[in-house]
Amino acid sequence: MTLTLAATPLGNPGDASPRLKEAIASAEVIAAEDSRRFHRLAADLGVTFTARVISFFDGNETARTEEVLALLQSGKKVLVVSDAGMPTISDPGFRLTRDAIALGIDVVVIPGPSAPTMALALSGLATDRFTFEGFLPRSSGARLAHLETLRFEERTMVLFEAPHRITDSLKDAAQIFGSDRQAAICREMTKTYEETVRGSLQELILWSESKEILGEITVVLAGVPVGTAEKTAEEIVARVREYESAGMDRKDAISTVAKECELPKKVVYAAVVDASKS
Repeated sequence: MTLTLAATPLGNPGDASPRLKEAIASAEVIAAEDSRRFHRLAADLGVTFTARVISFFDGNETARTEEVLALLQSGKKVLVVSDAGMPTISDPGFRLTRDAIALGIDVVVIPGPSAPTMALALSGLATDRFTFEGFLPRSSGARLAHLETLRFEERTMVLFEAPHRITDSLKDAAQIFGSDRQAAICREMTKTYEETVRGSLQELILWSESKEILGEITVVLAGVPVGTAEKTAEEIVARVREYESAGMDRKDAISTVAKECELPKKVVYAAVVDASKS
């Protein structure tokens, strides 16, 4: 009994590996995110298969996981594929993989195309350290709150976004990171209309507002210079103490500095408390 996770092309069938083709041909059960897209992929690759194809997507992943585990325990060779890229990376498969490992089932990965790493390479931004954030929250409030947690992230950030939300997400990012933060938008990678746009967040906002955006989008954002958080904290505390020296009480000083620096009051408060402890 073996569970195989296989990366599929992002768009160009030519990126399929020989191992992927072999796995499709030899599998007994294929769990596909979209069975229609899988059949089209198999046709594009010229691969004939006899496996039973079952749907395996976000909406039925929990129920399907139990079914697939039962098939694996009965000795079936199961192949998991998503619509594009590697299963489990912002796609179904994590729960199945975790539970299969817990049951002592062999898990094999067939590597291949990956949108986060391809976009990172295309961006021209630092690649030595990076973090993958998946999809940002859909509502602006939740999105801003999440981006706030990344305000002082030093690593390059990679994330996915839907085309109809890209402009709003870029504006929220500019609000948190500043409009001059460098970034890149990678759209429709490996497909006919592949496009990479690089520049400041403000430039990318203007680009996104100038046209109708379609297709799969990956966004890459530069991190802050190393030590920025510590430097900013020192500047915040110094500014609070200036106001206190002028006669303002600490609560009002913190509130004023938070407004000046466009930071949440809790961030300024935490910096002052940490400075007091040291």
